[in-house]
Amino acid sequence: MNFLSHYYFERNNPDHYVVMGVVLPDLVKNADKYWNIHPQKTPDLYQDKTALQSILRGWQKHLEVDNYFHTSEFFKTETANLKKIILPCVTAGPVKPFFLAHIGLELMLDHLLLHSGMINIETFYQQLQQANTAQLETFLRKAELPDHAIFDAFLHDFLDSRYLFSYQKLASISYALNRICMRVWNNPFTEAQLDLLTHKLDEYCPELESRFITIFNELEQNPAISAF
Repeated sequence: MNFLSHYYFERNNPDHYVVMGVVLPDLVKNADKYWNIHPQKTPDLYQDKTALQSILRGWQKHLEVDNYFHTSEFFKTETANLKKIILPCVTAGPVKPFFLAHIGLELMLDHLLLHSGMINIETFYQQLQQANTAQLETFLRKAELPDHAIFDAFLHDFLDSRYLFSYQKLASISYALNRICMRVWNNPFTEAQLDLLTHKLDEYCPELESRFITIFNELEQNPAISAF
C-alpha cells in the first residue's frame, strides 16, 4: 500500500509519531531505493522513550498491513483486472504489466480515499510535520540509516511540496506511475502512452470505487493488525 492507504488506519490517531512510523518505511525507500533498515528486528533499542516506541509501532503496523495486503485475494483479483485494462499502454516499451498494475492499484486506492473524503490529507501533513523532530532522528540513527542528510532533504521536500494532494486527479496518478517506472527503466512511456494510461485508469476507476473499501474493512478487522 502507498502513503495515504497506510495513513487511513491511523486517521483518527492523535499520536503523530505513530503516523510518522506507519509511513516511514515508504519515506525511507523513496529517499533511496537501495536502503534497507530493519528496526523491527531490534525492538529493545527503542524502549527508552515513548516517541521511539510509537514510531516503531507504526513501522511494525506498516509491515503487517503490507504483508496482508499483498497476499490478499483483493490484491490478486484487482491487479489481474487492472493488468488487463492497462495492457494496451505497455505493448511497446520496457514496462512490465504486472509491475504497473501492482503500483497502479496502490496509487488508485490513495486516489479513491481522497476522492471519497475518507481521510484528511491536511491533518496527515500536519502530523508528519509535528513528528519531524530530534526523536525521529534518534530513531533513524538507532536503525542505522545510511545517510541522514539525504533523508532529511527528501523529507523536507516531501512535506514542502505536498504532492499527495495531486492524487485527487487521475492524470497525476499517471504522472506518478511514470516517475516510479523511471527509477527502473529509461524512458518508460511516451506521451501517447501516458495519455492512454490516464484514459485506462479513468475506465477502471468506477469499477474499483464500487469495492475498494472492502480491503480496508478487512484489514481493520484483522487481529494481527488491529493489535498495533
